[in-house]
Order: sequence, then structure tokens, then C-alpha cells
Amino acid sequence: MTQAPPVIVAGGGIGGLAAALALVRQGFSVKVLEQSPQIGEIGAGIQLGPNAFHAFDALGVGEKARSRAVFTDEMVMHDALDESLVGRIETGAAFRQRFGNPYAVIHRVDVHLSLLEGAQETGQVEFLTSTRAERVQQDDAGVSVIDQNGVSHHGLAVIGADGVKSALRQQYVNDPPRVTGHVVYRAVIDKSDFPADLQWNAASIWVGPNCHLVHYPLRGGEQYNVVVTFHSREQEEWGVTDGSREEVQSYFQGICPKARQLIDLPKQWRRWATADREPIGQWSFGRATLLGDAAHPTTQYLAQGACMALEDAVTLGEALRECRNDFVQAFDLYQRSRVARTARIVLSAREMGRIYHAKGVERLVRNDLWKGRTQERFYDAMEWLYGWNVGNCLVKN
Repeated sequence: MTQAPPVIVAGGGIGGLAAALALVRQGFSVKVLEQSPQIGEIGAGIQLGPNAFHAFDALGVGEKARSRAVFTDEMVMHDALDESLVGRIETGAAFRQRFGNPYAVIHRVDVHLSLLEGAQETGQVEFLTSTRAERVQQDDAGVSVIDQNGVSHHGLAVIGADGVKSALRQQYVNDPPRVTGHVVYRAVIDKSDFPADLQWNAASIWVGPNCHLVHYPLRGGEQYNVVVTFHSREQEEWGVTDGSREEVQSYFQGICPKARQLIDLPKQWRRWATADREPIGQWSFGRATLLGDAAHPTTQYLAQGACMALEDAVTLGEALRECRNDFVQAFDLYQRSRVARTARIVLSAREMGRIYHAKGVERLVRNDLWKGRTQERFYDAMEWLYGWNVGNCLVKN
């Protein structure tokens, strides 16, 4: 008996590995094409809502991810000009009971490692590094994915999890990115170098005019993630470079001393010039579909980019199960189940960026928004986001 061809996954990041795990759980073997010389991850910390843990559990790596995460007591927002408290959301027992899972922060590398270990343990995932998927040909029986060297990889179907600059998206959609002009600087600081008066077990944000600062613990509190965002004076090109200490210092005039400490800490920064794209209604094309940032790149203001990729992967697996592994039907169901939700993330993240960066009278409105709000009302407002799980992930036909 000849073995069935694999499903091809373009991209070995968080979305690609999650997709591979979901496919293996449906009985497929998988070939992952990764353009980098090794399967790995760059970046710093990310935040994980309860929806991410529902996804980890569905993919069989919940315990791995939990063992590497830091579970926060709260999310807290302060005004970066006058240190006043804007809002506090407790993420303890009541939050866990409401959403069935915790809120946590984790190093991006540790999310990736948890998924990678899970994929390797299945024995059903083959990895090809230094291999960039460039275009897809397909017929009724399968797909051929041609890489940068002209080599053709045959499979039953292809998942384009090849990130914000997806070659598959370019082939099938070919829409331009929307460069925001917002620049994000990220760094990881050892606890010994991090200010004692900011060592909170919280996902913390300081919001200011045209800028904000974020910090939270990583790796058992031995390190702290620092992220600062500002509206650039320059014409930005979408991409990642090394940051300049002088540049970041120049953007945070007028910030209160307590928050300003964050900018003075890092010895080296990585600099992201951010972009998203307008939401689209179609990202499945026969036996090819998009996933994660390739399907719905978003700005970081809801801290949901990785969470959405994880949700995508689980939903894709559930769609295949529902459609008895008919790829064309399943990809259509997957897309219909995800388009509105992920578009809401993209559009809500843009709006949240505006709220964070409010100035003048708009800042005063922002600071009044959540006054006197009970925790229960905060949780009600988050239900649409954190209430996602495997049981409700598919739209009903």
C-alpha cells in the first residue's frame, strides 16, 4: 500500500506548526517548508488569552505551553503622562472560571518550542529548511508547491502559513500591505536590571500621546519583556531591523519618570515597522488556503496575532473532521468560520491603537471610559474575544 502524499504547510512559525499538529490529528502526514536555515522563532514576549490555551489543549500541547508561561494576576493600564490608573482587569480565579482558562505571558520562543516538540513527537511531520514556497499549482487530485530553487513539492493540499509577506497570498490575492507608520521596539531585560517598582505580575501598559509602553514578566519572572510603540516621523517601510537607542529616546518626551525608566533600560532593541492589511472575504482557493498572518495580518494592539493563528489551526482541523477530510469543502468551511472574527480583530486592534495613543480631549475621554466598571462588566465586554473554544469554532451551515 503506497503512503498518501503529505499536506504541505508553507511556513514553520507558530501558525505553521499549529496547522501541522491539527493536520496530524486528522490523520495526515505533513511537510513543512521553512525559508529560514533552521526551524525557530525570533521576537520577545507575547500575551496569551484563554482562547490560546483552549487552542493549545485542542492541539495536545496545553501542558507544555502552561509549563513555560507566567500566569498574571491582572491587566493594568496607566496614563503615561500623570501615572493615573485608567483601568484594571483582574485575571485570577474569577477570570479563569468565566473563560475556562487563564491569562498568561510567555516568550514567543517558548510557544514555538511547545508546538515544535508536539509536532516532532508525532513522527508525522517532515521539516525542510532553507525552503521558501513561491507558487502553487493545483488540480483535482492535489497540489504542487514550487520553491525558490524550482523544486516541486507534491501534496494533497497546501496551507499558506508563510507570514505577513506571504508568497501564497501574493499569488492568490495580491493586495498591498497597509503600513501604519507605528514603530514597535522590543527588548527582553533580566530581572536584576529591571526596576523594582515595576516588577508587577501583570500585563502592564502605559498609554501616552502617539505612544505607549508595555511590560510584563517572562520565564518565571527571571526576565521582563519591554515593548514601546510610537508614531514615526519618517516614511516607514514594513520590516524588522536593529533599533537605535537614540531614536527611541527621542520619542518619549513628557512621559512620567516611572514609565520613562522602561526606555532607558535596554542595551539593544529590535525595531518593527508595523503593517496590517484590509480584511478580505476569501482566503481559500480550491486546495490552497491561508492561515495566521498570511490570512489576516493585524497590528499588535489586542495582543492577539499568535492567538488567532492558533485558533485558525484548530478551526481548520475541526473543519476537516466535519467535512470528512474533503479539502475543498473543509477549506471553505474554515474560511467562513474565521473571516468575520479575524476581521473584527484587525479592525478592533486599529481602534485600540487610537485609544492607547489618544491626546488632548480624546485622552480625557479615554481616561474616563472604564471608571467604576465592575470586573463582571469587563468580562462581559471580553466575551466575544476570550469565549472562543473548540466547541464553538465552526459556523453552522
